[in-house]
Amino acid sequence: MGEKKGFFGRLKSGLTKTRENLIKGIDSIFSSFSEIDDDFYEELEEVLIMADLGINVTTEIISELKNKVKANHIKETKECKQLLIDTIKQQMTVEETAYDYENKKSVVLVIGVNGVGKTTSVGKLASQLKEQGKKVMIVAADTFRAAAIEQVTEWANNANVDIIAGKEGSDPAAVVYDAVNAAKARNTDVLICDTAGRLHNKKNLMEELKKIGRIINNEFPDAYLETLIVLDGTTGQNALMQARQFSEVTPISGIILTKLDGTAKGGIAIAIQSELDIPVKYIGVGEHIDDLQKFDPESFVNALFEVQR
Repeated sequence: MGEKKGFFGRLKSGLTKTRENLIKGIDSIFSSFSEIDDDFYEELEEVLIMADLGINVTTEIISELKNKVKANHIKETKECKQLLIDTIKQQMTVEETAYDYENKKSVVLVIGVNGVGKTTSVGKLASQLKEQGKKVMIVAADTFRAAAIEQVTEWANNANVDIIAGKEGSDPAAVVYDAVNAAKARNTDVLICDTAGRLHNKKNLMEELKKIGRIINNEFPDAYLETLIVLDGTTGQNALMQARQFSEVTPISGIILTKLDGTAKGGIAIAIQSELDIPVKYIGVGEHIDDLQKFDPESFVNALFEVQR
């Protein structure tokens, strides 16, 4: 439990800026309004949007809150606060099946633009799966950045997992082809692919991802395909746009949300889940291996509102 507690502490301190924005705004509304009226809801809506929860999610939260207030005949604003917290928690769910890939022969495709922490996430994930006793292989398919190949090779060596890497500039799909066949031959449990985040133009990148997807389907049809997109929490609504663009090319099964430490836009974790209907499965709050953890909505909202557990 020590590690879990430590992570909650880091998450809590990482969400300080978001929390200050959110709680300051919410507390001032709750203290300046004694009754629940349209102005109260309007101000509340503004505060949630400013914390990067986004318009759609905020509208849903407010509408749900109004229903609960009505149903429970609540008159005073202070009774409304816990209802608000509970309503926000309902916006985020991680199904029990979310991590099924861990217990199957699987290929984990990790996608996203450059600079979001993709390669680091691949390394952390590989290390954690290895610690669970899985036979893990990494494929360095981000062949357009020498740094990415070096970085992921270092992670693989430290975690003592197999790695298949091509030369800088080589065809990513060809490297994936080799890796898939090596994974089958070596009876690997989980093959994790670090993909390119930028090619010469966006069209090429998306075509390359399609090609990689086809190779995995053709060469390893029995494998469970998990596609995780890495998004940078500090970019707020931009992260949503990126996820939308990628999801046009490939079905995304989960989100890794990184760099949640020190951002004022932590509310994006709630927005992303609701807007895209794709669960946030992992969150990152730092550089260490255990700073990437499975997402627990309950802990997240508690950390956001400084609710003691």
